[in-house]
Amino acid sequence: MHEDEDEVEASSAPLLDHLIELRHRIIVSLIAFAIAFIICFFVKDYILNFLLWPYQWAMKISGGNPDSIRLQSTQVWETFLTKMKLAAFGGVILSFPYLAFQLYSFIAPGLYRNERRAFLPFLVSAPVLFLLGGAFVYCVLAPMMLWFSLSQQLLPDSHLKVEFIARISDYLSFMQSFILIFGLIFQLPLVTSLLTKAGLITSKMLVSKRKWAILIAVVVAAMVTPSDFFTMFGVALPTILLYEVSIIVSRWIEKKQAKQNNKAS
Repeated sequence: MHEDEDEVEASSAPLLDHLIELRHRIIVSLIAFAIAFIICFFVKDYILNFLLWPYQWAMKISGGNPDSIRLQSTQVWETFLTKMKLAAFGGVILSFPYLAFQLYSFIAPGLYRNERRAFLPFLVSAPVLFLLGGAFVYCVLAPMMLWFSLSQQLLPDSHLKVEFIARISDYLSFMQSFILIFGLIFQLPLVTSLLTKAGLITSKMLVSKRKWAILIAVVVAAMVTPSDFFTMFGVALPTILLYEVSIIVSRWIEKKQAKQNNKAS
């Protein structure tokens, strides 16, 4: 413990030095984001085509032609601004590992050795879990929700035909927002592990709040999805399963900490 305190004191610096270092890391982070943004802007059409795959899959499942999908633009700058937002979103994802490294490098000198060891897995696991959440939206949730929207169209031989044509800005906002939401939801086991290690929550606490967690997951799923049970279930179930995984992770950490305390005593 004394070695950790000496290490933290040795790395201490005047406030002005910290501010200078913070400014430097913010500048290099902005430069990294700008480079990532430029790269994504040049390949924005490829990114757009990539994000259209769930729409094409939903069209194929609903019996339509996946090559005939259309997106409409109703404003003068809508398509261009939407692609700019798409490049910015891709730039954040592409530069995130470097931004996280800069954050860790700034706060690491003020952490004890055991705290740094706890923080490092977070930097590695957070992007992986975010990608898993995004993959779930891309491969499962988005095609399912788009299929439901396409299924509401009337048959061609009907006297009235309602055709589903999404605005390009609405479609990409839908994809980006759900990727972000589920990317954060998939962080639940990781956040739980950190809070358990810090002693802020326990597995018993999580178990006691399970009913409320399930209720909140169902209510949120009902608010953000169309009014069909199948899609709502597809949104709520992963959240509930991740909560159960969080309980298991919390119990595992508590057992590990108990063994370490027994050895220390």
